[in-house]
Amino acid sequence: MKLFNKKFPNIFIDKKKLYTKSLDKNSFFEEKIVVEGGVSYREWDPKRSKLAAGLLKGLSQIGFKEGSVVLYLGASHGYTVSFVSDIVGNKGFIFAIDIAPQVTRDLVSLAEQRKNIAPILADCNHPEEYKELVTQADIVYQDIAQKNQVQIFLKNCNAYLKKDSFGLLALKSRSIDVTKKPRDVYRQVMKELEKRITIVDYRVLDPYEKDHSLFIVKKK
Repeated sequence: MKLFNKKFPNIFIDKKKLYTKSLDKNSFFEEKIVVEGGVSYREWDPKRSKLAAGLLKGLSQIGFKEGSVVLYLGASHGYTVSFVSDIVGNKGFIFAIDIAPQVTRDLVSLAEQRKNIAPILADCNHPEEYKELVTQADIVYQDIAQKNQVQIFLKNCNAYLKKDSFGLLALKSRSIDVTKKPRDVYRQVMKELEKRITIVDYRVLDPYEKDHSLFIVKKK
């Protein structure tokens, strides 16, 4: 199998399957490992990762590169975090924040093998609470299913995202308003974001992630 570079650093594609160039040969989430030319590649499932879904839906820009410092909000058990770890490499770093103690313990286990990840147990609603634990970031990535997820994202971008850097908001429409059609929610969110930040790209993630979209923004 020959893997073709999909425009973004350390992300590859074979037909409609995504892979990242792995930092090691371990399988953390029972994902398929492909070895080619002595290099290990991990298969990245778009049904388990909004970022992977966005890539397969044709995102033109994601901002991630080797050496990026990432503030990851809503890290959960670390599935997507592990692939971001591959993308940014050993010269990059991820501050992985989640409010749930159980999933943070899983992040700790991942970070024991991936030295470019720092798990943080905190509430992303209050970015001031972790100001002593994180640095300014090249990327703010958020995947939080709360009604005020847009406000959480903007507060953290304002506090920690460097100027001219990228933010990615994985939006769950049903968490904002279950009575509205998802596309109406997306339009509402787009208007709200445009008041504060520049929208670079946007993709609806169906069929990989139902009722979700991914917004790419840039801080001026």
